[in-house]
Amino acid sequence: MGDGSVKTGPAQQADELDVLIVGAGFSGLYQLDRLRDLGFKVKIFEAAPELGGTWYWNCYPGARVDSHCPVYQFAHKDLWRNFEFSELYPSWEEMRRYFQYVDEALGLSRDIVYNARVAAAHYDDEARRWTVTTEAGDTVRARYVSLCVGFTKPYFPPIEGLEGFAGPCHHTAEWPQEGLDFTGKRVGVIGTGASGVQIVQSAAPVAESLTVFQRTPIMCLPMPQRQLSSGDEAFQARLSESLASRDKCFGGFDFDFIEASYFDASPEDREALFERLWADGGFSFWLRTYPEVLMDETANRHAYTFWRDKIRTLIDDPQKRDLLAPMEPPHPFGVKRPSLQQTYWEAMNRDTVSIVNLRETPIERITDKAVVTAAGEHPLDVLVLATGSDAVTGAINDIDIRGTGEKTLKETWAQGVRTHLGVAVAGFPNLLFSYGPQAPTAFANGPSSAEYQGEHLVQLLKTLKDRGLDRIEATHEAEDSWNAMGKEIVNASLFPKADSWYMGANIPGKPREMLVFTGGLPLYLAQFQASADAGYSGFRLG
Repeated sequence: MGDGSVKTGPAQQADELDVLIVGAGFSGLYQLDRLRDLGFKVKIFEAAPELGGTWYWNCYPGARVDSHCPVYQFAHKDLWRNFEFSELYPSWEEMRRYFQYVDEALGLSRDIVYNARVAAAHYDDEARRWTVTTEAGDTVRARYVSLCVGFTKPYFPPIEGLEGFAGPCHHTAEWPQEGLDFTGKRVGVIGTGASGVQIVQSAAPVAESLTVFQRTPIMCLPMPQRQLSSGDEAFQARLSESLASRDKCFGGFDFDFIEASYFDASPEDREALFERLWADGGFSFWLRTYPEVLMDETANRHAYTFWRDKIRTLIDDPQKRDLLAPMEPPHPFGVKRPSLQQTYWEAMNRDTVSIVNLRETPIERITDKAVVTAAGEHPLDVLVLATGSDAVTGAINDIDIRGTGEKTLKETWAQGVRTHLGVAVAGFPNLLFSYGPQAPTAFANGPSSAEYQGEHLVQLLKTLKDRGLDRIEATHEAEDSWNAMGKEIVNASLFPKADSWYMGANIPGKPREMLVFTGGLPLYLAQFQASADAGYSGFRLG
């Protein structure tokens, strides 16, 4: 792991890197190891002092994975054989232990420059090299740049007085590494997405009071958490099968939508399936159901009604019940990402927990000691911002990326994202993306995407090297085609009916568009393979 120092020597000496990878999460680490094995001169620049990507930054109380561990790990080099998770849904602490194991097994840190947040990447078309500069002023030149920066950038809402709050105030994605104790404190949480749910579960039992500022109720699903026994041979035996099935499933998990149609099923069969999926827990009720649930309003409304009635039986207070599981859906079920809960509803039943409906009484300002809404003042000792992220494009646009034209990449995307296969952009040669815009990304389990999309990118670079080529760029025609395909798929679904971060609708001024490919991982991989089989159609090679 990183020792906290800035390691610039190896990168500086390798002035003519073949590939510079930005980001040391699942995607970056997979590509680093694969490209090294293929003889590429490759390094990673990582902003954090350690590897792990999201699982370095996400260390707030209760933070844990909401994908079950059989698929939330590398299949690469059979790493799964020598690591055992202790829980079905691992905590952030265990994910750090896992990444340390991966680092030691593959010797990754020797080629990672830590504490190196990339500020700029400029392409020299004559030299056919990228010059990449960190915030500290260190530079490296590379033939190719692979951006593996993750798809989230913390979003801080423009609330008057936010910076003047006197107590601890932290975004869940920028939590202090030393931790924060909620015991006996008056805690406020703004936001009810995944991190908000996990914070509430942790804070409610120990806080003097907990105030949840809710704009939209979260459609939580049950997390079937359980402890795993060391040496469980039956569980270990199923891992290989689970990992091998991921590229055949829409979300990169080891399960998929059923083949039966909602409209061909009897009312009794529908209800029986919903009950079975609910009992299974996890994302089963979301992604193991009838495909029409995400495409047809009748099927979707049935799913919402089932969810609503389950939750309303768990909430004691009638006012809280109507806020948390309203009779009318705030948006179609599943078109905003569900969260997995363990004790969220139990927490909401506590007398010490109150809910502020921001749609009726919005936040007006924040003072040094309170959040002030249209209905009055809420005194607090600790303020948590579970306000989500500028997703998919935010982290990329933070970098000053300049290709062959006059516009930066951020300016190029100002009216909407354009890519080919979600990995390359016209006018920005030799720049590749992983787990980014117009790829499965948020609809694909992270490690699955890292390996399957990552392998396609590795093979692309290998092909260029084997053919003696040194330049690749998406064509405008391919961008148009990929954009049109993505729109056709999403417009046949219910996703555009919600103001979600999937649609970029949570960030003021951001174009409202589906930011990720919604056709599923198998279709995406088939499209990438078809391009490869046709000599990488849609790319201009030089």
